[in-house]
Amino acid sequence: MNTIRDYLQVFVRRFGLLAAACCDECCGEQVSMAQSHILFEVRRQPCSSMQRIADELGLDVTTFSRQVKGLEGKGLVARRVSPDDRRVSLLDLTPAGSGVLDRIDVYMEERVGRIFARMSAFEQETVTRSLGLLNNALAREADEEFVEKGIIACCK
Repeated sequence: MNTIRDYLQVFVRRFGLLAAACCDECCGEQVSMAQSHILFEVRRQPCSSMQRIADELGLDVTTFSRQVKGLEGKGLVARRVSPDDRRVSLLDLTPAGSGVLDRIDVYMEERVGRIFARMSAFEQETVTRSLGLLNNALAREADEEFVEKGIIACCK
């Protein structure tokens, strides 16, 4: 049975395995999948609060804080107090963190490039456009339903 859920389940598992092998092969750092996501979001949203990035990733603040401490210990992120509210911690990548993320980016681009090389230009464009449409629909769903109900995870 090939439902959209079947396709998504297999895709997420296969792509997750692809990404999970990354740090052993590319950047020389032992960065977990969660930490890799945090680095990506800190780059995407520089000077953001820990709460904002934790919310974006769907992580509770305790788990997120533990992961950030690990990244701080490796010298990959820097935490500072917000000048507007001393209760808020802001995150930024360090130069070392940017370097690790750059190496992860190169590695993942090469891996995705090899996958895309198995497709025609039309198929590549179709997949790229379809993923954009899917991400936009997911964002609208989150905005309309989950935020209203205060739900972060998939369970309602």
